[in-house]
Amino acid sequence: MSVIQRQLLWGIVTSMIVFIFVTISFVLVFPVASWYDLWSRELMDIPFILFVTSISLVTGIFSGFVSGFYLRKQFQSIDELLHEVEEGRNIEKKSNGASEDMQSIRQRVVRIQKQMNEQAMLAQRLANEMAETREEQVQKIISEERNRLARELHDSVSQQLFAASMMMSAINESRAAEDESWEAKQLKLVESMIQQSQLEMRALLLHLRPIALKGKSLQEGIEELLDELSQKVAMKIKRKIENFPLDKGVEDHLFRILQESVSNTLRHSRADELEVLLIRRDGFVILRVEDDGVGFDVEESKAGSYGIQNMYERAVEIGGTLKIVSVKNKGTRLEVKVPIRMEGDSND
Repeated sequence: MSVIQRQLLWGIVTSMIVFIFVTISFVLVFPVASWYDLWSRELMDIPFILFVTSISLVTGIFSGFVSGFYLRKQFQSIDELLHEVEEGRNIEKKSNGASEDMQSIRQRVVRIQKQMNEQAMLAQRLANEMAETREEQVQKIISEERNRLARELHDSVSQQLFAASMMMSAINESRAAEDESWEAKQLKLVESMIQQSQLEMRALLLHLRPIALKGKSLQEGIEELLDELSQKVAMKIKRKIENFPLDKGVEDHLFRILQESVSNTLRHSRADELEVLLIRRDGFVILRVEDDGVGFDVEESKAGSYGIQNMYERAVEIGGTLKIVSVKNKGTRLEVKVPIRMEGDSND
């Protein structure tokens, strides 16, 4: 039942109660010999009883309709307010033409909406903090696991490969240099495979080790990395590293690009010489890694290599460019150029 129907019903009931009360009051004030006299007496040429009944019903219906229409309008206004809250729209505290009761309801709804918004913001902030905490915990666990795997591989597989390489070198050196038998060729092939496995293992350990600079500058991280490599590989390593400050974000990305590039060199290039350059020229930081290895098809590798794609993305993230030039049996050059502006630079 709608509000208007309910109010009409209450109006009719009220009018009948009024009719009964008026009739009884009239009879008490003006006593009649019988109830038929109420019908025989006329008012405005209408029987008295019919006149009073009609006036009561019309009054009740009219008042019920007016009050029902007014209440429905008020309920619609409240429904609109709640709908705006449901849709997340901002509600003004005051509305022109609204009654004091509606103004009070509107202000209460505005306060409720404000509390809901504050709770929603608090829930989002808590969710963000929890997500960041979980991410930090995951990264910590990953870092610890990478360190554990790196230590175990270094202490077991890497040492065994080194021992096998030394044994095969000793066996091959003990044989006559002019020995070209099938067994001698196989032993040399095994020695070459072990040496290549050693390079693969060193590249893997380079990936597993922590890749953050951990409080060091980019220059210090590069020096430490190259010093460690020079002790573990027979490759000749050259370097030219200038000292200048950089933002930590740029340093971290450049260091990771260098690690990926050196890892690829160890695994695939078969190079005898590696050169690393870090300089600042004409408003650019330039990182260059060059080797004299076997080279590769850049376009083909760019499409299928996750490592190369990752380096390109890191260069773009810091606003730089990455170029790779490789010539078969001549070597490979990787160069990253990042625009940078330090304090004291003049405007170009």
